[in-house]
Parts: sequence; structure tokens; C-alpha cells
Amino acid sequence: MSTIVRAAIVLVVMLSASAPVRAEATAEQREEIGAIIREYILANPELLEEAIGVLQERRAMAEAEAQANAVAANGDIIFDSEHQVVLGNPDGAITMVEFFDYNCGFCRRALSDTIALMEANDDLRVVLKEFPILSEGSVESARIGAALNNIAPESYMDFHVEVFSRPGQANAAKALEVAGDLGIDVAALEEAAEAPQITENITEVRALAAALGITGTPSYIIGTEIVPGAVGFDELQMRIEAMRECGETMC
Repeated sequence: MSTIVRAAIVLVVMLSASAPVRAEATAEQREEIGAIIREYILANPELLEEAIGVLQERRAMAEAEAQANAVAANGDIIFDSEHQVVLGNPDGAITMVEFFDYNCGFCRRALSDTIALMEANDDLRVVLKEFPILSEGSVESARIGAALNNIAPESYMDFHVEVFSRPGQANAAKALEVAGDLGIDVAALEEAAEAPQITENITEVRALAAALGITGTPSYIIGTEIVPGAVGFDELQMRIEAMRECGETMC
């Protein structure tokens, strides 16, 4: 088969993938074109790998664009909700948002990454979103944590670290024990945890996660990018540095 014929066939393959065969083509012509395409693909199956690679790349780009649009549409709630916890530099130029669950083992391991990132980046603002999805105990501890942030925000970081550090499943009893050991009025905290705004907090985060397609913890948002899973310090630091240098997580 000549180079010209090969080029023509490749062109036909490309056109047929993006648009139907011209309506005025006869059934015989369409069948002939189909046979040529089939013969060429069978003779060059590596084209399928290339085509699949292009398809996956296009889908990834479309997904990234959809996520960026979703983040932009929900920016106020993501970065500036009245309910959220803010750690690190509250006026930092770069914000990293983390969705977490106190019973998430990956979140427990990722806590050291978050602390290290705050220590390594004095312009980093960290926003924490209570996203209790694993158990009723997760919901209980999330309510206590959110309430503690409202009445004693200066103790929140110590509480956060200690709940993750102590053995056993997180629940109301464990969260209240930690709070009591930090000198928080447990009775006042229990009462604060039942306030409507705590329910609003958790409801807001769940609705936000649904809008962004976030289904697991930990999940991060840096810039307009959603980063799922405990990807580690280096991966998150790379995105933070890119945000600092060019305003995007992928320069």
C-alpha cells in the first residue's frame, strides 16, 4: 500500500470518527469505506492504543475543566464559608482546602503532611472542611470539632491533632474527652454541638462535596484543582509552589 493511500485511509478514519459519512454516499460506498478502515486497523492495531490514549487525554481534560468550573462556581463556600476552620496564615496568598473525616485512616496519616506544609509555607492558608462520611461516630466527632472551633478556636489545632492521635474510633465520647483534657467546658461544648449552625455546617460541606464530585477523604482543593486522596507532602508542595509561581497548579 502506497504512502498516499495510507494517508488517505488515515484521513478517512479521522473524519469518520468525528462526523458521519456523507449522506449522499451509497450503501456500497459506505461498506467499502468501512472495509478499508477495518483492514487498515487490523493491519495496524497500534492505532487503537493511540486512539484510546487520545480519548483518555480528552476525557481527563474535560473532567479537569468541569472541576475547575465547579470550583469557580462554588468559590465563596469553598474558600470563605462562615463555618470553616482556618489554620496556617489566615491572610495567606495561597489556600489549600482539605475535606476530612476523623475516622479516616488516610486522613490520620495525611495530618503530618498538612502540618509540614504549614511549616514550610508561611503564605499558606489551610481551610478544613468537616466531611464525616464513614460512620455515625464520624458525625458525632465532626459536630464536636465544629462546635469547639466556634467557642474556643484557639484550641482547635490541639484538638484536631489529638483526636487523630489517640487510639480507637472517633465519636462524641472521644472528642469530648480530648476537649476536656484541653480545658474546654465540656457541658458548654455539648450544648454548642447541638446548635442549628453545626448542622448547617455539615450539610453545607456535604452539598459542596456533591457539587464537586468529591466522594472520599482526604480530598484537597488548591487553586481550581481538586486533588483526591492522601497524595503526600511532595505532591501537594509541588502544586503550592506552582500556585505561587504562576497562579496555577500546573504551569
